[in-house]
Amino acid sequence: MNVNAEDGFTPRRLVIVGCRGRMGALLCARWSAAGHDVVGVDLPLTEEVFARALPGAAAVFLCIPAGAMAEVLPRLVPYLDGAQILADITSVKMQPLAQMEAAYAGPVVGTHPLFGPKPQPSDLRVCVTPGKAATEAVLGLVESLFRDMGCTTFRSTAEAHDRAAASIQGLNFITSLAYFATLAEHEELLPFVTPSFRRRLESSRKLLTEDAPLFEWLFEANPMSQESIRQYRSFLNVAAGGDVNVLVQRAGWWWKEAR
Repeated sequence: MNVNAEDGFTPRRLVIVGCRGRMGALLCARWSAAGHDVVGVDLPLTEEVFARALPGAAAVFLCIPAGAMAEVLPRLVPYLDGAQILADITSVKMQPLAQMEAAYAGPVVGTHPLFGPKPQPSDLRVCVTPGKAATEAVLGLVESLFRDMGCTTFRSTAEAHDRAAASIQGLNFITSLAYFATLAEHEELLPFVTPSFRRRLESSRKLLTEDAPLFEWLFEANPMSQESIRQYRSFLNVAAGGDVNVLVQRAGWWWKEAR
């Protein structure tokens, strides 16, 4: 998506920390294509690397696992000038925002691209969670950067984000995990496998094999995860009591025309 000065576009110098990861590489490619000056850094993330890369950057995006924040931030923050924007793209927001704000007194913004490294155009939505020192100008700049690559953005608090992520991502992971763990090692079930079961099995393959370590960490790091499990368990209790139709009626909300 190329833009130019006639569109009111201002090129920015952006630093992507973790540029060789799948999402870091995607952001590098898309922001470069949009006309921004993108500098990518990756392992080893030494102080010397940050000293060379950070001067002059408008924003620094941490495209690293949330669990690596504590190790990376002390090396990175001394080379920020206090006006530069520090942002992350992790799928959990309360903990990373708190870590970034504890380490850096300048503007901090949390972002969560709600898509993977090979998104469809309709998937390009980004949640933006303001830090305490993030002014409207700072938030507007971050949002404009994502719009430059074709995304739409919306704002949320970190708490509301994590509650939603626990329901949409965390609960999907845990319930799929528990379902297939329950049925595992029962060879006698194999002759009874149906096409709908095979579809569910295949749709869960990547989640429960390749991505399992990531979602396990995200589930544990999200303070809202246990709340979502308790709510889900309450609905299982409804089913155990024989009131399945109550759940069928409630679940139908998703397929109403208004959705």
